Amino acid sequence: MAAALERLPVVLGGATAMTCALTRLERVHGAIATVDGHAFGLAHWIYHRSTWTTNDNCYLQDLFVADDARGSGLGRTLIEHVKADAMRQGAPRVYWPAHESNQNAIYLYDRVAERSRFVQYRKLLS
Repeated sequence: MAAALERLPVVLGGATAMTCALTRLERVHGAIATVDGHAFGLAHWIYHRSTWTTNDNCYLQDLFVADDARGSGLGRTLIEHVKADAMRQGAPRVYWPAHESNQNAIYLYDRVAERSRFVQYRKLLS
């Protein structure tokens, strides 16, 4: 499955609309993976400061591939696209989370990146 990567067009609604409005202040990026003009995957990534590095880190916040396109290489292609952009921006790393139950994603991620030994904690505030 040969994919074309396109810059993400306008996305509507709630938090996404607010995020798009903030892109002038923050470096939020997106791409859609298309095959024959049909979207099968997407990625959103954000650059942010870190107290541990001199350049901004790249956080791959969303990575999605449609069920009928999984295993086709689109996920890897999207990750490589984000990695290439991060390298152009001088980011020292790209990182992203995976839910422990998402074994298909973890199978891919273990092949394209190093698994962190950190455990993430969160506390919802509202």
